[in-house]
Amino acid sequence: MNATPTTPFVLAVVPARGGSKGVPGKNLQPVGGVPLVARAVRACLGAGLVGATVVTTDDPGIAEAARAAGADVVPRPAAIAGDTATSEAAVLHALEAYEAMHGSRVDVVLLVQCTSPFVTADEIDAVAAAVVHEGADSALTAAPFHGFMWRVDGGSPRGRGGEAVGVNHDAVGVNHDKAVRPRRQDRPEDLLETGAAYAMRVDGFREAGHRFFGRTALVRTDPARVLEIDEPDDLARARALAPLLDGVPTDSPLPTASPLPAASPLPADSPLSATAH
Repeated sequence: MNATPTTPFVLAVVPARGGSKGVPGKNLQPVGGVPLVARAVRACLGAGLVGATVVTTDDPGIAEAARAAGADVVPRPAAIAGDTATSEAAVLHALEAYEAMHGSRVDVVLLVQCTSPFVTADEIDAVAAAVVHEGADSALTAAPFHGFMWRVDGGSPRGRGGEAVGVNHDAVGVNHDKAVRPRRQDRPEDLLETGAAYAMRVDGFREAGHRFFGRTALVRTDPARVLEIDEPDDLARARALAPLLDGVPTDSPLPTASPLPAASPLPADSPLSATAH
């Protein structure tokens, strides 16, 4: 445990249920050779402010992988393990189970998602610090976002790639007026919730029953590392990115470009030659 008796105790909770319709067995799928649940646990264990890390799950395989990675495990009841169960319910149950098992009070609880494979220990520390040291009641990771968002008026029908959606309705700007196209530097910066890590003051979390309450702090993260795994294509992208985002070993330097060969002189009668007439 990294916390001391004189500092608020921080508990990281990693929800990892067994059922997943989009990606079967998602939380045990490897990225960079490591199961998603183990990646989340490792990031939590590397955060200096985190005193303990708990995985809440209903799946024996996930429980085994979590323990192997160094986390405690709280069995999740079936009533809060279905498709409609909220992350807040899982976090609250794990929080109360941990306090009962250890006979101690938790001051700050974190929600860290397996589905964000590139969350870092520094980001987890930063959301915890926002509550522990900076006076926030809740905090979350967010990345700078400069895109123009659109919505189909009257609903947002889904379509396949390359298909027009909502052709019988007008498209409206969500974070902009479509009649005005300001330059990027003239627009206020938006921040996109990454879904990776959240921190909550425990007494406020219990009262609100939700991850956002009181003063909420945003912790800026690198947009290049933002990826949430909900579909098979997301998992494929994560696996492709892992060698880059997990770091290159020092004994395997990035390749450098070979020098281009010197250009051959043009024939004197070439129309591109300076001496040609």
